[in-house]
Amino acid sequence: MFKKIDLAVLVVAFITGCQHLPNLEEGISTSGKTPVSISHIKIESMNDIISLNATSVYQNKNQVKSNINGFIKKTFFNSGDFVQAGAPLFSVVTKESSALEKFNAKDSMLAFNGNITIYAPSTGILSENIKQPNDFINEGDELASISVINSFVFILNVPFEENKYAAIGAECNIVLADSTQIPGKITSRLSTLDPVSQTQRFVIKPTTAILLPENLNAIVQLKKSTRKQAQIINKACILTNETMEVFWVMKLINDTTAVKVYVKKGISIGDKVEILSPTFNPDDRIINSGNYGLPDTANVEIKQVNSNE
Repeated sequence: MFKKIDLAVLVVAFITGCQHLPNLEEGISTSGKTPVSISHIKIESMNDIISLNATSVYQNKNQVKSNINGFIKKTFFNSGDFVQAGAPLFSVVTKESSALEKFNAKDSMLAFNGNITIYAPSTGILSENIKQPNDFINEGDELASISVINSFVFILNVPFEENKYAAIGAECNIVLADSTQIPGKITSRLSTLDPVSQTQRFVIKPTTAILLPENLNAIVQLKKSTRKQAQIINKACILTNETMEVFWVMKLINDTTAVKVYVKKGISIGDKVEILSPTFNPDDRIINSGNYGLPDTANVEIKQVNSNE
């Protein structure tokens, strides 16, 4: 009899204790509604762009050459160093002076310096230092190469059918691998076409002073058109099916109910997406987080209002 009473007391105590346990699962509302955050539609201009590959290059390079036969005695710079025009690059001892060096102390008639200094012909980056100390050089040998700073450009490869967007004088945006963006302008185009890829090369000059290495890959964004009154929404608001053919958003019709609204996408740039249809009102509330997996009609709880700028 006492065992049955004790068992009943334990069951009642367990049930009572469970009723007071906190909800330990994060992101689950105690009201049974899905917590969401919302954004609003914005009306603003948006550029339709085309992104193409480009590579950096120094168009002008000065070759530093030897004007005597002799040996490299000293180098004043290393590859990659910035040099000013007129700065000493190499100290060279002539072949004759080197041959008579051991006799100089014995016979003053044979003593002569024979040291020649070779200077930088232009300001730029020492992109290649070919000769090193103790190397023998002949007259006319190439000693180094200097990339002229103001000749730095990007070579853009444009498919022939897209040439109309790469007009001479057109402004563009250069995006580097680290997401750095540099403004640029198309200054010229080369007259030859690649026979395999059918692309034509255009020269883009950065409009800001910047020191970058040669052979740097970049993405160049060219403007195709501008939509002045576009409906813009945060990219996180857009949902799609497995084949990415159908798109929709979850729109609130009141404070606790969201419904699925199918949309037609337009331009997409970064975290902004243009909505071509339907037409939304600026005060319409669109879910931008917590929307994944919601049914066509869902009970929700607004936790945050986000800006989609």
